[in-house]
Amino acid sequence: MSTSSETLRAPGATPATTQGRRHGLAMLAGGLAAAAGAGIAYRLDLHPSTTLAKADPVPQRPGRLPDVPLVTHDGQKVRFYSDLVRGRVVFVSMMYAQCSERCPPMTQNLRAVQEALGDRVGRDIFFYSISLLPEQDRPADLKAYRELNRIGPGWTFLTGDKPDVERLRFALGFYDPDPKVDADLGQHIGAVRVGNDALDRWCMTPLLTEPYLILEALMAVDPVARARGRTWHVPPQV
Repeated sequence: MSTSSETLRAPGATPATTQGRRHGLAMLAGGLAAAAGAGIAYRLDLHPSTTLAKADPVPQRPGRLPDVPLVTHDGQKVRFYSDLVRGRVVFVSMMYAQCSERCPPMTQNLRAVQEALGDRVGRDIFFYSISLLPEQDRPADLKAYRELNRIGPGWTFLTGDKPDVERLRFALGFYDPDPKVDADLGQHIGAVRVGNDALDRWCMTPLLTEPYLILEALMAVDPVARARGRTWHVPPQV
């Protein structure tokens, strides 16, 4: 599945058709720059039945992400929202350790983003990659994948029970509205969810694109990045 057929939408929005998604993605790269400059981002709006985590000091709001239990690549047990996301600026993606086509280039693009952000990663920006095959990916498998791709500090890989990961996958918008496409791992959503939980600002951008375009999404949700301006290299526009 090419990047042009990936699903990009705000959580809670009605899934787009295949043609609509293709058209939307064709316009996304340019739109991100405009959105970043204007400070535009989606509000996180999940199903009303979603369990809400107590947010302190961040106020509890409707639409909070599910606080499902997960396990890190180091074997540490965590809760997705209360331990990893609450009050933070985050990049959230999905992958699996045996993925040999889409995941490696997506991981390398995210690694370039991580390097461009320098010491902010692990301090006030955090990266999370969740396994699409939690029934197969053990913490040791994710740790090996992390080492193979030379991932730096501040980026945690996660697995867990399949029902919990599936609940989180749908809440984050990493699914295709066509059940047959959604069931095909070879066509999994090649995107990253970028969010600022403290401000409840969220957006999504393709991962099979230039790293500087992924960084533009950060400016849409993070006032610090927007105030500092583009500290990363932006190639000349032809």
